[in-house]
Amino acid sequence: MNSDSDIQIAGDLLEVPHLLQPAREHPATVAEFAGLARALAADRAQWAPLVQYDATTRWYHRLRTGPGYEVWLLSWVPGQSSGSHDHGRSSGVLTVLAGELTERSESGSRALAPGAQRVFAPGYVHEVVNDAIEPAVSLHIYYPGLTEMPMHSARCAPATQDVVPA
Repeated sequence: MNSDSDIQIAGDLLEVPHLLQPAREHPATVAEFAGLARALAADRAQWAPLVQYDATTRWYHRLRTGPGYEVWLLSWVPGQSSGSHDHGRSSGVLTVLAGELTERSESGSRALAPGAQRVFAPGYVHEVVNDAIEPAVSLHIYYPGLTEMPMHSARCAPATQDVVPA
């Protein structure tokens, strides 16, 4: 049944280019940044050869930059932790590429398996740690690019154990 408020498309929508949004060269929304992280995670040949492990400090490598954002690759040997921190004015997407990490925040503790993603806003306080017995690798996208990472003296205490599916 049709009414005056129904919109119907006749013919090929692609023949109406002025109605279509142009494809963006760089991400601009949370969903697009999360999608970029998933695409980079799927391209193991691009990041896996770069990964190094350091028993004395967390290893990191800037993988890519774009207008206003940065992509970082991090490795975590068992026991390594970020410490309780926030990302200043930057929002971010954390994606686990290999191994397992634990994220602790005021709202609890989450086990993050490969493929798990966490999206966070400016000022979000958390700690990321490798509680497992195997090394882990993660990908981090910050928008705007990370300029500060204030540390917090109190560690985020795990209140509950939530598991985020991969």
